[in-house]
Amino acid sequence: MTTVLNAAGEGVELVSPDATFTVKAHEGQTGGFDLFEVDIPRGPTVPPHATPWGVTFYVLHGRTAVLVDGEVHDLGPGSTLTIPPGAHHTLTVHTPTVQLLAISPTDRMRRFFVDVDAAVPPGTPVAEAAGALGEIAARHGVTVGDWPS
Repeated sequence: MTTVLNAAGEGVELVSPDATFTVKAHEGQTGGFDLFEVDIPRGPTVPPHATPWGVTFYVLHGRTAVLVDGEVHDLGPGSTLTIPPGAHHTLTVHTPTVQLLAISPTDRMRRFFVDVDAAVPPGTPVAEAAGALGEIAARHGVTVGDWPS
């Protein structure tokens, strides 16, 4: 583990069609977890999906509803939600944007979003990115529900 400082606005930015993930610290620096600052605008998001890694969200600002295995959780500033590996989940942003911290216990989430960032050009609508996202998801053990038509 090393001492790492990422000031506001610093960190590696990974862009996906529905959010921007800024890596604030990774497992090589923390000794065991990745920490992301996630900015999500209101708009289409990926359909329910399950990942082989868990994640904990801490909402900094905005409101979002997170659907986890059929149960809706309404989150606002200061709320936390832990999603275990294998749980089907997606979210809907209710404010113009939502910003949250995401903590994942391994580097698998980061490696997934590194691949998404490399394969999908910024600004690509979620629906247009479905094919590329499906291929990346399969490589990383992520299962994705049906894409809206």
